[in-house]
Amino acid sequence: MKLRNKINLYTSVLFIVLLFLMNASIYLLFSHLMMSNELDRAKAEVERIASDMSSAIDRIAPNQLLLAYVPVNGMIQVLNEDLTSEAKITSASETALKSRKSNFSAGEVSKIISFGNKQYVFVSYPVIWNDGRVVNLQVISSIQATDEMIKILRIVLIGVAIIAMIPVFISSRILSNLIIQPIRLMINTMKEIQKSGHFKRLKLEETSEEELVEMGETFNHMIDLLQTNFEKQEQFVSNASHELRTPLTIIENYSDLLKRRGQERPDLFEESIEAIHSEAVRMREMTEQLLLLAKTQEQWNIQMTSINVTELVSETANTFQNTYQREISVESSGIFTGYTDYQKLKQLLFIFLDNARKYSDEHITIFVSTTSNETYIQIEDRGIGIPKEDIPKIFDRFYRVDQARSRKQGGSGLGLTMAKQIAKAIGVRIELDSLENRGTKVTLFFKTKKAE
Repeated sequence: MKLRNKINLYTSVLFIVLLFLMNASIYLLFSHLMMSNELDRAKAEVERIASDMSSAIDRIAPNQLLLAYVPVNGMIQVLNEDLTSEAKITSASETALKSRKSNFSAGEVSKIISFGNKQYVFVSYPVIWNDGRVVNLQVISSIQATDEMIKILRIVLIGVAIIAMIPVFISSRILSNLIIQPIRLMINTMKEIQKSGHFKRLKLEETSEEELVEMGETFNHMIDLLQTNFEKQEQFVSNASHELRTPLTIIENYSDLLKRRGQERPDLFEESIEAIHSEAVRMREMTEQLLLLAKTQEQWNIQMTSINVTELVSETANTFQNTYQREISVESSGIFTGYTDYQKLKQLLFIFLDNARKYSDEHITIFVSTTSNETYIQIEDRGIGIPKEDIPKIFDRFYRVDQARSRKQGGSGLGLTMAKQIAKAIGVRIELDSLENRGTKVTLFFKTKKAE
């Protein structure tokens, strides 16, 4: 069964059940109130008759006395304990009540009885007769009118329930369509994506906060992730095939050269081994960078915390200096903290320090300080610098300012691209200032503390 039909069926059945339960409750409550009212009215009437009889029984004959109080549709009698009647009078319409078997009661009795397919109120009230005996004053009164009203109410409620089924079915159909519409839209969108191969998103009402809109937003977010991953995959394949072609060609050519002349010329053997090793190392580094760039930021396991920036910079500078035997000085006017990811910031520093090492021969300086609301790290080198026209392009993938020198230094053109993505993920703003043949300054800005 389709979801639309399930929603239509379940809502209709639930509403109809609730409607019948409500109508049944109304019917039972109304009938109970009506019957209770009839009993109360009959008891009050019998008490009034008993009071009048006590004062007039010595002066008026029982039959004549009861004749004045006989119900319009009922019977009145005075019943002795031996079930004989002092007087029994019925209305013209209820003569059949004379054949009803009577019972003597020691106390007051009031109830609803059935006789001859009709409903009556029966009240028995003990009265002291003129000779001192205790007799029952019994009144039976028809409640046919009340019973008819209750039957009419039952018919009306059943009719209303049946008639209400029509708008219930219509409204449930409308409701199911409203619920299914965004789901159907998602299905059609996914079918279009499947046919065309192009990613498409749902149009949502920005002012609404309904769960269906939230589901649509989740769908769009999922499409964004799929598109991002798809584009990263395509870009990874394209970049890998483009960039790996050159080192693979170099390795293949030197391998062929070794096979042909390697044993004859030792100098050629050494050159080939060095070239193959260098290209293999560059391929490994480039592959690791490509794999990292192919991941989404959600897969980077970012952990934002408050860190001691001064201590981090000092440790990173010492490690780098010991590894590459390059002079690196750290200048800081105090101990500064920042709110970012410790490991990713360290990786970011390594990328810029590695660039400074490759493209400058003099010592490298790192400044740590703060502005009014940000902490910053500035890395300064006195190397070849970057031409002004190339600065906007240096964060593009595989872009190199000096292709020949970059190849010689072992660069893949991915370091700054990766730095840009890392900075974006950990909330770091990068500013770059460079003069050709003078040097480069890279400044990393980030929050001093977590935003409230």
